[in-house]
Amino acid sequence: MTGALPHDARELAAELARRAPALAAELLPHGHREGAEWRCGSLAGEAGKSLAVHLFGTRAGVWSDFASGEAGDALDLVAAVRCGRNVRDAMAWARAWLGRPEQAAPLRTASSGRTPAGPDDDQAERRRKALALFLTAPEGIAGTPVALYLAGRGIDLAELGRAPRALRFHPDAWCSEARRGLPAMLAAITNGAGEHVATHRTWLARDEAGRWRKAPLQEPKKTLGSYAGGFIPLQRGASGKPLRSVPQGETVAIAEGIETALSVALACPELRVIAAVSLGNMARIVLPAAVRTVIVCADNDGAENAGAARALDAALAAFCGGRRRVRLARPPVGKDFNDTLQAGMDT
Repeated sequence: MTGALPHDARELAAELARRAPALAAELLPHGHREGAEWRCGSLAGEAGKSLAVHLFGTRAGVWSDFASGEAGDALDLVAAVRCGRNVRDAMAWARAWLGRPEQAAPLRTASSGRTPAGPDDDQAERRRKALALFLTAPEGIAGTPVALYLAGRGIDLAELGRAPRALRFHPDAWCSEARRGLPAMLAAITNGAGEHVATHRTWLARDEAGRWRKAPLQEPKKTLGSYAGGFIPLQRGASGKPLRSVPQGETVAIAEGIETALSVALACPELRVIAAVSLGNMARIVLPAAVRTVIVCADNDGAENAGAARALDAALAAFCGGRRRVRLARPPVGKDFNDTLQAGMDT
């Protein structure tokens, strides 16, 4: 928990931890039990295993997002999922959920939100390894399994004019689940300054027909390094300039995953398109003031996924400011715009 918080906050965190199984199911209903942990994709609650919440023992309530590098206790989890990282609001929510009466006097916290800390030694080492992995793969993906995999998803990079420089093919990227190296599509995740902060990996394998597909793993996609606030630049649009140097009035389209973002780029090559890696990370991306229009290309997650709805609302709110226009686009067919592309429709 960030800062020197009052005793009541520590009590609330401890009481929430004692009910960690119920709390995790309440906050992240689309997660699943895996041994002594509750697993899901991110704080947005989508399917996956990158975020783990300890359910029992001395670490009950402690959680870690191994992709973004975030972590905290049970009260931090409430703040991150339900309260926009506002600790005061999280304490009020926790009291109500635990059935405790409201405290009459307002509580003071050292910080009403989470202040990003500088990377520690471990984060710096993971960033170094992420960049080293990306640099071991040669530039260009024409004719590689990456291009064939994307073509199998209906994405013909030749239609874009050039392949994104953020994508590379690695023939033997280590996969801890398979305990060996596997062919992989690598993607550079950068921050607003253009620095390489993490590397996204999509492991690939041939199917019975010889076509390149995602490898049959529990987690065929993983990120090396903390990507909080980072993004994958995939299409520079009409200006052709990096995001940090965009001209006044620029429009940016933001999608969650690589395949979805590339599908949007094919449909609208004049747009700058970036991938946020996850829905939960979208709100953390800081765009230059010159960007005047943001198109959030959302997935059809379903009305029952309250966590995804909150994360989407947070992203829309984060991009609103000044005279910036924010538009929401949803695929007319399927879960995402790549489904629409594969269905043969104009996205």
